[in-house]
Amino acid sequence: MKKTTLTKTLTLSAASLALFVSACNSPAENAADTAADAIEDQADNVRENADMKADAMENKADTMDTKMDGVDSTAEQNMENKAQTVRDKAEVKADVMENKADTTRDAAEKN
Repeated sequence: MKKTTLTKTLTLSAASLALFVSACNSPAENAADTAADAIEDQADNVRENADMKADAMENKADTMDTKMDGVDSTAEQNMENKAQTVRDKAEVKADVMENKADTTRDAAEKN
């Protein structure tokens, strides 16, 4: 029992030490991480702004069709399609930004 506890303790200690050593970044890596985090925050903002805009468009679309027949009017469907396009374009833009953040981090890690 004591041997098992000692083995577990040593294993956890070694794992903790490995994490500590791997967490020691150079100033360049820290700067790259900060820059990458800022880029990722911008990507999140792009998505959030697009969602708000698309939600507003969809709400407007809902007011265009006064019939409760389960069939969207042409105007309502067009507005909903435009809202989806806003979301799709924002997603592509945000993905490009996140790829840039990844590249920033990777470049710092290689140096």
